[in-house]
Amino acid sequence: MKDLWAGGPPPGERPPSSRAARPLARADDRHGTVLVVDDDTSILDTVSSILAGEGYDVVSASSGQEALDAVALKRPLLILLDMRMPVMDGWAVARALRGRGISVPIIVMTAAESAQRWADEVGAEGYLAKPFGLDELLATVERYRGSGGRPN
Repeated sequence: MKDLWAGGPPPGERPPSSRAARPLARADDRHGTVLVVDDDTSILDTVSSILAGEGYDVVSASSGQEALDAVALKRPLLILLDMRMPVMDGWAVARALRGRGISVPIIVMTAAESAQRWADEVGAEGYLAKPFGLDELLATVERYRGSGGRPN
């Protein structure tokens, strides 16, 4: 199985410093909205493109604050959340959501060996250990499709 995560921008390119949470262009919203949060643009763009290609309405955010802003605009079915981000990490995002009374399933995305523990710490429904494969990504997200945010 091929891994999705290449990590970092292509040689000679710098990642953008910041960008607002943005929806990917999708004419078809068959499965619901998934918020993908990662400060690594290669992961963010790859995961977002794959999910959009599968019919999900995808909103991407490259920072914790962008994620909170996106959730305020449209409640997603599921959040795929990177844990290690500058300024506002995944723990702070999860705390802020819970503090605002927002209950959205979270799947932690991390390359750390302690992925399960981190998922437990933030009350996440699961985790994807980077690098993860296409089948693993789709199976994880599929569990929440059409369920109103509850696992199928």
